[in-house]
Amino acid sequence: MSNSVDAVIKAHRLLPVIEIQDVAQAEPLAAALMAGGLPVAEVTFRSKAAPEAVRLMRKTEGLCVGAGTIINVEQAELAISSGAQYLVSPGCFPKVIAYAKSKGIPIFPGIATPTDIGTALECGIDVVKFFPAEAYGGLNTLKSLSGPFPQVRFVPTGGISEKNLASYLAHPKVLACGGSWMVEKSLLNEGKWDEVRARVAAAVALVKSCTPAS
Repeated sequence: MSNSVDAVIKAHRLLPVIEIQDVAQAEPLAAALMAGGLPVAEVTFRSKAAPEAVRLMRKTEGLCVGAGTIINVEQAELAISSGAQYLVSPGCFPKVIAYAKSKGIPIFPGIATPTDIGTALECGIDVVKFFPAEAYGGLNTLKSLSGPFPQVRFVPTGGISEKNLASYLAHPKVLACGGSWMVEKSLLNEGKWDEVRARVAAAVALVKSCTPAS
């Protein structure tokens, strides 16, 4: 990872996974994240609004903005040209990884099996997204995967909430967790920015109470 992205993720250990349907949500959301004490965002490329949302959110000083749900090189190119500082994929796609590396952009490819991890390592990646975490056995599976791959750090995503966040972050191989409970799409659509800020602040406080990763 680049130094700046690495520093932000190590410091905050939480990636809010955001689906934006309306670009008008981008700037107030960025403000709510910053006010809540979480200067990092993962904007999923599940909507046409995502590229412009990334551009707008990058205007917020100090906010590290990445692009998620990147499944092909075309999306990766669009995300990077929009200003994304890191990429997240739901699977392990060697062409996407190679493109990101060629641009000097950090990428977290998704893994669910030892073979996936092996592919990531062959591509020169040792920080991976464990997805969908809870559906694939949760923390017990992550512990099993970390055994034969001690050099790998994980960013579990999928089914993570305030109820299980602490248990994941307590594992020494978990770098950070991805989640959407503090930035639920319904809150964004209804413009409930105070609620977003409050949920973000609560999540930040919870992370600070957890055992730091080694």
